[in-house]
Amino acid sequence: MLIYDAHTHIFPDKIAEKATASIGAFYESEMYSPAATDRLLAAEKAAGISRCLVCSSAVTASQVESINTFIAGECAAHPEFLGFAAMHPDYQNVAEELDRAVERGLCGVKFHPDFQKFDIDDPRALPMYREIAKRGLPVLFHTGDNRYDYSAPTKVQNVMRQVPDLVCIGAHFGGYRRWDEALSLDKNPNLYFDTSSSLTVIDRDLAKRMMDKFGPEQFLFGTDFPMWNPTEERERFFSLGLSDEENEQICHKTFERLFLK
Repeated sequence: MLIYDAHTHIFPDKIAEKATASIGAFYESEMYSPAATDRLLAAEKAAGISRCLVCSSAVTASQVESINTFIAGECAAHPEFLGFAAMHPDYQNVAEELDRAVERGLCGVKFHPDFQKFDIDDPRALPMYREIAKRGLPVLFHTGDNRYDYSAPTKVQNVMRQVPDLVCIGAHFGGYRRWDEALSLDKNPNLYFDTSSSLTVIDRDLAKRMMDKFGPEQFLFGTDFPMWNPTEERERFFSLGLSDEENEQICHKTFERLFLK
């Protein structure tokens, strides 16, 4: 079976260990590996994963352009990669930078509101989302955390009501440790979810109920490398006991429909 990974992170080699340690400290969790390109490629190959989506979050507006240059460069060098751009609500040249990202082959935008310290549905972010939607780019939001409210699942829904053309992917089954809230969201053909950083803790029944409600065609397999070992995440996913058709859909067909048009 083809397996594509819709949620991974990489950093330049010179900061990969430090940046990975910072993420581990934020989540008070041991990380699987430094988030360096060669480590990701090796881990995905060992897991039998042939394509992956790479991204990084701009904690400050000043990081946006350098991150996008780095991600685009790594995608150009490695055909296994597809890249999402970084963006920040305080960044001033949104339209120009989105155009530059698209020209360099990036195919979406990643936000981590808890790192970036902004509410997903902050009114000042709406013009930015409209520019993203205008270019047909999907947005990957980190969603959910019982320590913060920036990334509450319902805030994604608030955005989608105001920017109905925006395609949104709620990471971590739509709301890490806030899955009941994610399950309460309205069905929407532009709302997707990934499986990353959840399979160790989400109740299997709840995961299946989410897939039954929203449909497997709205789900993407993701590992959240460097937090987790891709091989172990693959095995956790298959242990959900979904049908072969559902596994095919989540492991590669939704990815192909969104990113490999």
